[in-house]
Amino acid sequence: MIRPACFCFNTETASSNVFQKDQYADPSATNKIPQQALKEFDHMVEQLRSYGVDVDVIDDTPSPIKPDAIFPNNWFSTHSDGTIVLYPMLAENRRIERRQDIIKHLCQTHHVTAIVDLSVYEQRNQFLEGTGSLVLDRINKILYAIRSPRTHDTVVQRFTELMNYQQPPIMFDSVDDNQKPIYHTNVIMAIGTRVAIICLESIVDQEQRNTIVKSLEQNGKRKIINITLEQLKNFAGNMLEVKNKQGDYLLAMSKAAYDSLTNEQKNLIEATNTKLICFDVSTIEQCGGGSVRCMIAENFLAESI
Repeated sequence: MIRPACFCFNTETASSNVFQKDQYADPSATNKIPQQALKEFDHMVEQLRSYGVDVDVIDDTPSPIKPDAIFPNNWFSTHSDGTIVLYPMLAENRRIERRQDIIKHLCQTHHVTAIVDLSVYEQRNQFLEGTGSLVLDRINKILYAIRSPRTHDTVVQRFTELMNYQQPPIMFDSVDDNQKPIYHTNVIMAIGTRVAIICLESIVDQEQRNTIVKSLEQNGKRKIINITLEQLKNFAGNMLEVKNKQGDYLLAMSKAAYDSLTNEQKNLIEATNTKLICFDVSTIEQCGGGSVRCMIAENFLAESI
């Protein structure tokens, strides 16, 4: 997790991210936002650690200013075979989030076998924003991706080939209740070991919807929790399964997401032996347009001996 130095409303990303609230672009709000975001970030880290989750916190650098540094999952991902993947991002001021010192640190402390750099696709105006664009079923090597200005078929296909994921990748289209394209796949779905969260209502094409449901049902026998568009707006799709030191499965989400779930949905998730944990990150959500899942870049690399 990256502790932000200059968190603020990012005007470069707002056109494709309807979750960013315009009132946070007001200059009168800018003084309060960074401090409140830091408070929410620090409390989330403290809570995660209290649940027995290993959390590595790296400080953002104050210069150059990076409004969205708090969302590291968009620029890199790690994989259990020792691979680190770097990704091409749409907003120019997000590309400076890629930090060689972080990659070097991971190489020194973990077993890294390869670094795959897809950021060269930025030169072709083709993008793939990490595990924001991709929702990965790592167990079955299946990827799900929404087409959007931030997620291009060509780069998805290249990732699939390089990382030996199932061909063809499952790509589809998704819109919000105003028929605007959803900018990232991890806004509408999350895949855990025993449970999958998805907003089927946002997938207009019935054939695409059926393909996704069939894939989720056949691979892993997960319990599928279907959320509404209203729940999606509260970031109920932006969850991440983490595992603590005791081996427990925890489904991390924001307080807004948790509060939007029905008791039946909560009970169905908990019936899979998955514990729900939530964090108040309301400033980060409304100003940055991303939630708990976006704040965590999970580490699948083996530690160096």
